[in-house]
Amino acid sequence: MIGILTTTILSFILYFLLAIIAYMKNPMRRKLIMKNAIGLFIFGAIIMIVFVYIFLPTITLPNLLILNTIVAILLVPLIYAGARVPVNAKTSFRSWTGGIAVVVALAIIGVFLYSIVALGETYDSISKSEEEEARPLNEENTPISVAPESARNKVQKAMSVVPNTQFYDLGKLQAQRVGEEIVYIAPVEFTSFWRYIRGNETEGYFSIPATNVNAQPEFIESKMRYTNSSYFHHNVQRAVYGKHPNYIQSGEAQIEIDDEGKPWYIQTIYKPLFFSNRPDMNQIKVAVVDPVTGNVDTYDASEAPEFIEGSVSSELAALENEYFGKYVHGWLNSIFGKKDVKIPNESGTESSVTPIFSEEGEMYYFTDMASPKENIDSALGYTLIHARTGALTYYNGQKNNGIMDSKGAKQIVNKEFPEKNWTGSMPVLYNVDGHPTWIVNVLDPNGLFKQYAYIKASDSDFAVFGDTAKQTLNAYRLQLAQDPSTVEGSGGVELTEKSGVINRVLVTSTEARQSVQFLLQGETTIYTVNTSKAPLAIFLREGDKVEMQARIRDNETATVEEMQIEGIN
Repeated sequence: MIGILTTTILSFILYFLLAIIAYMKNPMRRKLIMKNAIGLFIFGAIIMIVFVYIFLPTITLPNLLILNTIVAILLVPLIYAGARVPVNAKTSFRSWTGGIAVVVALAIIGVFLYSIVALGETYDSISKSEEEEARPLNEENTPISVAPESARNKVQKAMSVVPNTQFYDLGKLQAQRVGEEIVYIAPVEFTSFWRYIRGNETEGYFSIPATNVNAQPEFIESKMRYTNSSYFHHNVQRAVYGKHPNYIQSGEAQIEIDDEGKPWYIQTIYKPLFFSNRPDMNQIKVAVVDPVTGNVDTYDASEAPEFIEGSVSSELAALENEYFGKYVHGWLNSIFGKKDVKIPNESGTESSVTPIFSEEGEMYYFTDMASPKENIDSALGYTLIHARTGALTYYNGQKNNGIMDSKGAKQIVNKEFPEKNWTGSMPVLYNVDGHPTWIVNVLDPNGLFKQYAYIKASDSDFAVFGDTAKQTLNAYRLQLAQDPSTVEGSGGVELTEKSGVINRVLVTSTEARQSVQFLLQGETTIYTVNTSKAPLAIFLREGDKVEMQARIRDNETATVEEMQIEGIN
């Protein structure tokens, strides 16, 4: 309540100033002016308290300037009218009141102009770096998630287990690592004001594994009084505003679970640049709200308790991508020259970004960047934003240039199953053995998961579909190994000395190159060698003894780098 009262009082500064001027300039009507000014202040303050209570405007210079102007325009003329103070329109512009009005108008124009300049300052405040290429995908340590639409659909079907289920709807899904497992967490929220009055508190939250397409949701009972859908002072945003009225809240509060299974509402807040509402990316904090007591603890985003993955909200991450891509050389360049401008695609699952987890278990927001030029379907690169620090890494190496963007990857899936009306969702770009690869969830019209699609980002005709992430990855790698145009792809695999006797041989030819695939006796590993590296390999036949250096993968495919054939070399 202190934050609401503070904002209300600060909204009347200009009103008080103009009322004092009216009082000083009209000695014959001072008593009536004071009576009207006090009465209008009480009336206006009540209206403003209600307004602030509902809309929660942040205490920033632009907001206060607008609020003061509105209050003064609405109430100051009533002071003059109520006290019957004569106003000379011809000379009013030369009065103190007219001078203040001019100053306020100039201040509003100045704040507007500065907000344009502040675009560059926000860009400069982003902690950013560039890298050529992401590390290769490790399917064991870098889990492929199920699209949140599919998880939400399953949880919706399980809502009947919630006591008094007619009171509640499902809240926002949040990806999180709990222990060693990545899960989606979603609270139950009130459906309406009257349900809140009847229920008073919600019943708990759902948890469902995010990497298992066959997993079923589990409901955990945990009474919560302070929620996003609660009203009055039990609303989470209002609880945060009461403690931090000078911080802007980014997006809707999300729920995260600590090691004991207790839920907490997490709200990202930031302090804007002084003369604008533009975010200062060095001033990101997270407010942690106890849903039982309403107690609010605040931390720097990077210093939040360890159980919190997303102290930087997906909404703020999306905004950071926009500033990073559009305002690299300022506002004018973003409109006219557009040098180095990149536009974030909107294929993400949360506010145009997609949460993914690294091998170390840390959460990042993924977004691919496209050219501002229309009808260009290729990606310029992609960003990963650390969900605890807000640090942005841009990957724009040679292998990531000219590849299809996320929209193109989704369209390939959409065209694959037109009769079933299955669609692509949650496209994420991974590095699979040195090849940028789109991994896409395939969903039916009801949002249920059907398949995974692995799509080579540089070749729209190279797509592999499968029922599980590992099965599809192995099939994709096998097809990569068999394709002469991609036989070079072997990043991240150590060279191994190998020898044996040839069992089977297959020569594959294209306009660009030839490659030879073969099996060794007693093995099922498929070896592939490019004839540009071993020209004599084209003469291989069954029974030949070979010695070679190869990169052997776990899915029983291998790429040969050097080879000697007994009797020929």
